[in-house]
Amino acid sequence: MRNRVRLGRSFGWLWAAYAVSAYGTGLGFGAFSVIAIQVLHAGPAGVAALSASGLAIGALLAVPLGPWMEFRAKRPVMIAMDVVRFAALGSVPLAYGLGVLSFPQMLVVAVVSGAAKIAFTAAGGAHLRSLVPADALLVASSRFESTTWSATVVGPPLGGAAIGLFGPVTTVLADALSYLLSALGIASIRQPERRRPDRAGPRRWRDFAEGWHYLFGHRALRRLFVNVVAVHALIMAGEPLASVLMLGRLGFPAWQYGLAFAVPCLGGLIGSRLARRVAIRCGDGRVLRVFGALRVCWPLGLAFVQPGPAGLVLVMSTQFALIVCMSLFNPVLAAYRLTVADPARHARLLTAWSVGTSIGIALTTLLWGLLAQVTGVRAALALAGVLLLATPLLLPSREALDDRQVNDCIIAG
Repeated sequence: MRNRVRLGRSFGWLWAAYAVSAYGTGLGFGAFSVIAIQVLHAGPAGVAALSASGLAIGALLAVPLGPWMEFRAKRPVMIAMDVVRFAALGSVPLAYGLGVLSFPQMLVVAVVSGAAKIAFTAAGGAHLRSLVPADALLVASSRFESTTWSATVVGPPLGGAAIGLFGPVTTVLADALSYLLSALGIASIRQPERRRPDRAGPRRWRDFAEGWHYLFGHRALRRLFVNVVAVHALIMAGEPLASVLMLGRLGFPAWQYGLAFAVPCLGGLIGSRLARRVAIRCGDGRVLRVFGALRVCWPLGLAFVQPGPAGLVLVMSTQFALIVCMSLFNPVLAAYRLTVADPARHARLLTAWSVGTSIGIALTTLLWGLLAQVTGVRAALALAGVLLLATPLLLPSREALDDRQVNDCIIAG
């Protein structure tokens, strides 16, 4: 008989809250770009600035939230961040209806939403550790991963249809309402939170660096972090270039472009369902090393896309293979990170991780946009693909990953 892991009602509420916000985000995918182009008549530079500022400035604003959250109950923080995102995104359709929507407002909304997302993710990761036992973390992480990919499959096509039928701000309103529903779901959790660590004294400036200090003091987490930042930054930097290549130079219709990146997300459902079985059979250290290497073998194919059905099949096959590998890697990484890290520093660690990843993606996206102007889109995509092939060298050794003891580095003060 198959061994089933019961995660409990409290996790069910958390999962439901995550699901409704994930589907809201899926519906709103690309909505800011559509509004910037169709309503505010922004050019490519403005669209890129809107995307990058939300990641980079939002990440910088989130830096002090890590130490602040560590010594507070996590559920009120998560609810507050959902309410902040509801208010920020809800201001867009309101301003649009009043005829006063502006590009500076869109920038502010992107920044506030980006900071709130990082804070919510860090608080949610730390809270998950108190809701489920350590041996169920991989199952819980896999469910979040499968929800993310299913929302990515369903949300963007429905969102595109809704924008066509009801106008450009429709999906932003749906996304805003999803955060309100998420806040209500989190408020329904009744399981007491784990006791919070006591603050040793008043907050000092070096408190803000504790998450980074701890992260870079742990040999396995340090190398995993550097690998993840490099991989995500290079993959995300190629996405806008792929859209320019396919929609502009190769003449793919918009529906084919959406299909090319939506259908492969079914691979995320496959990989996330297999993650626990593969980790049990092979060990999480081997999964992180093997699929950490396999996930970077595919994006180079985007540099060789040609027009017509063959090009569409090439994009879909490379994306499918990439997503299967990523959806096996990601939940194992999430569970490993919470297992080996000191529970008293989870919020600071996860905040540092999210901030570093967001800044890396923003800077690399801007750099690769400039590179494409100089070298051409295909050359920039090819360079990103070649550099990705070198990122497995950044993964931790098998011995470092197999060391299950919590890092005992001491943070001064």
